[in-house]
Order: sequence, then structure tokens, then C-alpha cells
Amino acid sequence: MPNGRLTEVGDGVLAYVQPDGGWCLNNAGLLLGGGESALVDTVATQARALDLRGQVLRAASRPPRLLINTHFHGDHTFGNFVFPEAVVVGHEQARTEAGAAGLHLASLWPDVCWGELEVVVPQVTYHERMTLHVGPVRAELLHVGPAHTLGDTVVWLAGQRVLFAGDVVMSGVTPFCPMGSVSGSLRALDTLRALHPLTVVPGHGPVGGPELLDADAGYFRHLQRLAREGLAAALTPLQLAREAGPGPYAHLLDSERLVPNLHRAYAEEQGVPPGAPLDIPALFREMAQHHGGLPLCRA
Repeated sequence: MPNGRLTEVGDGVLAYVQPDGGWCLNNAGLLLGGGESALVDTVATQARALDLRGQVLRAASRPPRLLINTHFHGDHTFGNFVFPEAVVVGHEQARTEAGAAGLHLASLWPDVCWGELEVVVPQVTYHERMTLHVGPVRAELLHVGPAHTLGDTVVWLAGQRVLFAGDVVMSGVTPFCPMGSVSGSLRALDTLRALHPLTVVPGHGPVGGPELLDADAGYFRHLQRLAREGLAAALTPLQLAREAGPGPYAHLLDSERLVPNLHRAYAEEQGVPPGAPLDIPALFREMAQHHGGLPLCRA
């Protein structure tokens, strides 16, 4: 797959978008102001991270002094180590999750050329919100989890009305919430909608506007309806996924995520608190069984 490229989405704000946005092909961002810069997320492999670094250094006058991680997943964080000049910032739960996960993501796809990775977890953490200043650019870090994970951060630039949503928002890509919450994702999307963003940079897929929030909310409500129907019919999540299929969301990439997403939806319908741990390796194996093999990772 081609590398991503930086595109201006606001005054002093650039999005780094990696097509097509499937497994481990995430987006990142760059904030520029007053001769300073900050990065929002990195990428999955050493080679892609070095390409991102090269593009960042061509756009900025010096390496970024801040690196914000929107959550702990390796496709957004494995490249942290190629920016040693930056202080890594994230939610306190994301630091815990990143330390526990280590390089586990890389073991799921052993054929991918990950490179010589080093795990760098957030060095500065916050609880509910934090304000960062990159020259005149003011960035608000907001904790909106549990949604995609427990430690989700979105980066809101009110002056430019640009929102870096991390994987709380997907564009043309199936949402993924087994490590977070279906109901929590809906609450998070309500929170983001109330910001009235003009531009939304999703965690994966093309940049869009507030319509991305509505599209993802529709998917999560669909999950809730399916879970209620599946429980009433005494179907397992895997049985229900086989029977129902992706339905109106067949056009989204990575539709196999329906299986682990349904496990989370079932758990919440049965009273399990949002974000309570599920057996993620078992859910991944079941997703692969439903898919007929490992999903394709083109990182």
C-alpha cells in the first residue's frame, strides 16, 4: 500500500491520511504554529514511521516537541520511537493499556515487516482534559472513553474547528469497539457532535465532516438492535453474524469486525459494564474463523 501524505485541513493543521484505511493503516496529524509543532499519533511500522518523520520534517522547521497518542493501539503508537525529541502525551488509561499490550499487535500478523520497533508509552498523562499550545494553535485533549478503548483521546482545535477523533470515528471503515463500549461510543459521538466540528479527521479512512459522526452512530445503533434480536433468538454472536451479515454496512472495509463488536454489544445488553474486559484473543480468533482466515493487514 502507498504511504500516507500530509494535507492541510486548517490553518496550521495537517492531516496524514494512509489509504485505504484498513487494518493498521491509520491516520495521524501535524499541528504547526510559531515555529513549533506537535504530532497527533504515529503509524504501525518502522518504515512507515520513518516516512512520516521525513514528511513532518519537511513541513516543520524542527522536530515536534509534543506527540499526542489518541489511544494505545500499535498502529497509532508503534512509530513513537522515531520521534525521540517529542514528549508523548496521552490519557492515563492509554499509558496503562500501552504498557500492558507491548508489541502484541505485531504478533497477530507475523508476515508484516514491522521493523525494529520500540514501545514508547505516554510520558505525560491527564485524567479528563488537557490544553496544549503549539505557538498560537490551542489544542484541547478530551477523554471520551470507554468508546474504541478505555483511554480514548480526541484532539479538538476550536479555532480551526478541526477534530482529530482517533478511532472513535472511522470513515468508510467498520468501527471497532470490543475493547471499549457500544453505548460509550454513542455517548462519545454525542460529545463530539456538540463541538460542532467542520472537519473531522478519523482514525482510519478519508477526512470528512460531521456526517462521519452520524454514520458511525448509525452503525452502533444497528449493533444494539442486532444484539437484542440475537439474544432473543438464543443465537451466539458468531451465529448471528453469519445469519445477519454486514447488512446495510457491507460497503465498509473490514466488515468481519461485526463478530467482536457483537460480543461487546451482547455483553452490554446482559448488563456487563461498558469497558469491562473481554477475552480479546478469543474474539480475534472467532473473527478470523468468520472471515475464513486472518483479516488482511497491509501495513
